[in-house]
Amino acid sequence: MKKTVRRKFTDEFKEGAVKLVTEQGYKISEAARNLGIHATQLRRWVKGKSPDVPPVTTSTVQLQAGLKQLRRENERLRMEREILKKAAAFFAKELV
Repeated sequence: MKKTVRRKFTDEFKEGAVKLVTEQGYKISEAARNLGIHATQLRRWVKGKSPDVPPVTTSTVQLQAGLKQLRRENERLRMEREILKKAAAFFAKELV
């Protein structure tokens, strides 16, 4: 009977694989397929990552940056609208 040899992975490889999922937003199955490992193994590595540190994904950071930009734009548009309202009222008075 043939004995199977267990593959051993370096800590750097494991950390890189976990970062693909937690920071770059890859699905576990997709990252595992690209790395040539089983999805269950990668899921264990992700689950074994220190639980006290909340995973910060790139998508979360991008969403926060986008939200900040949209809020700034929204404030600018509100100011422009108020200016246009005042200008319209001013010119309406001149016509009467």
